[in-house]
Order: sequence, then structure tokens, then C-alpha cells
Amino acid sequence: MSDKKIELHLHLEGAAPPDFIRALAAEKHVDLSGLFDAQGHYAYRGFEEFLRVYEAATSVLQTPRDYARLLAEVLERSADQGVIYTELFVSPEFCGGGDLVAWRDYLAAMTEVADSARGQGIDSRAVLTAIRHFGPERAKRTAICAAETAFDAGGGWVTGFGMGGAEGFGQAADFAWSFDCAREAGLGLTCHAGEWAGPDSIRQALELGCTRIGHGVRAIEDAALMRELSDRQVTLEVCPGSNLALGLYPGWAAHPIARLADAGLRVTVSTDDPPFFHTTMRQEYDRLADAFGWGEAEFLRINQWALDAAFCDAETRDRLRKEFP
Repeated sequence: MSDKKIELHLHLEGAAPPDFIRALAAEKHVDLSGLFDAQGHYAYRGFEEFLRVYEAATSVLQTPRDYARLLAEVLERSADQGVIYTELFVSPEFCGGGDLVAWRDYLAAMTEVADSARGQGIDSRAVLTAIRHFGPERAKRTAICAAETAFDAGGGWVTGFGMGGAEGFGQAADFAWSFDCAREAGLGLTCHAGEWAGPDSIRQALELGCTRIGHGVRAIEDAALMRELSDRQVTLEVCPGSNLALGLYPGWAAHPIARLADAGLRVTVSTDDPPFFHTTMRQEYDRLADAFGWGEAEFLRINQWALDAAFCDAETRDRLRKEFP
């Protein structure tokens, strides 16, 4: 079985290994006691505490150099898992407070790392991500950062725009200006939906013009929505290990990814925030194989779907497609 993989849903800060964060905290003399368990893993219970630990851990990422070092670490670990192309959720909110001038400095540092990693076998793109519970006005700043730096800086690292954060905050339509701004700049659109909120949250994301849905697993609860997603060839960025770690489903056999695929929906597989959820891309594949009997044909199909949905240029897509015979 080919070990090559495409990953579309990876939060840059959420992919920060605990040892990297501890070392950075020690350099900066920041006290992160209580964030890790006896084995050195991130320690939390439930989604709310996960968000608190996540934000505390990433608070030590404070400069463009910090983010460049983090990106280098994350891309190296992804490549070790067989990932040859990854899309990273990156928020200008955390990289300069949403200020465009500051964001350009962060982007320049990360683009240099991404260009170097490309030569070492892993290509990447950035999906600039608004934080939903920060509200629509702050989302506009992220959209402006995305639009102003779309496709520039070393061959176009910024190619997408999306929204994460608490799905229950407001209505997706509140953020229409930001999605319109990003669309007009030619960026691909995705939105977290259908994870903690139900099928209607997915419909709202579709109204924003999204061609991809972050998670989207609760579409399984609405047959009409599943038909619409299939007909429109909307791609779901499914993160099974994340869903299980946060208690959305009781076990692998109960996860709807196989039923969604069998119903004709385009599903892909990603790790979301891998060190927080004690997972890797290889582990995701192994557990899907164990739970659903998936083999080379199924994994080839999900990687082809991921390539079809990737926010990259045609030349890159064609080159990557040759990696999957």
C-alpha cells in the first residue's frame, strides 16, 4: 500500500508537539505548569478545557521566528507520516493580532520555511482562518490579510480562507463580508461546521460559498443534506481521531465516515490537532483499515478526492496526482 497522503485539515498551532512548546516556554521563561500530564502530553478533559489548554500552549508563540520554527517542525513530522501535501489553518489573529503589516512579517518567515520544505518532499499551503467566536469585525481583518497576501510571497502560499472556533457563535451569514472578500481575491473557501453544531450549520457554510466543510460529519443526520453535498461534490475534511478524542462518537465503528463515503460524499482524512488527540496520519489510516476494512483502493480514492479539493494551482495538483498511480 502506498504510504503517500494528502492532508487538508491541520491547525498549525494545534500541531505543535508538547516538547516543542515546553522548550519554547523555557526559552521565554513562561510557566506552563498544569498543561501537561505525567507522560508529557497535553492534559485536558472535554472540549472547553481543550480550548483553554490549546490557547495557553500557543501563547508562547510570539514572533515570526517562533512560527517559522513551528512550521519547520510540523512539516518535518508530517513528512515522516508520508504526507506529501498539507494545508495548514493559520490565523493572522495569532500572527500579529490581525494587523496586515505584522502579518506580512510572519508570512515571510513561514514562506521561507515552506519553500525549503518543498525541496525536501512536502508541499504546503496556508488557509487563513478567522476565529468565529471573536466575532465578525475581527474576521474582516483576517479576510483582508488573506486577500492582500493571496498567492504572493514565494509562489503563493496563501491560497485559502476559512473559519474555525466555536460553531455555536452567531450565524454564518454574520461573516458573509469576509467570505465575499476572500472569494473576490480568488481564494478557496472552507468552514468548520457539522461537528458540534448540527446539519443546519453545514447548510449555512454552503450559503457562504464553501466548496469544503471542516469536519461535516453530522451531515449523516440529514439524508437530504447528504444528497445535496454529494450532488454538489462538496468535500468533507473529516478528522475521525479528533472526533473520538473529544467524545463526539464512542468508538471507531460508530464513526460515520464510511457511511458518508458509501452514500456518495467526498470524504478526506486529516488529524486536526494531532498531539492533542494522540494521533498521526498513519494511525488514522490504520484505524480506518481495522474498523471498516479499508484498503489500498479506498485510501487511493480519498487521496484523489483530497487532491481534487486542494486549494493549489493546477500544475501542483497534476504533479501530486502522479504520486498516486
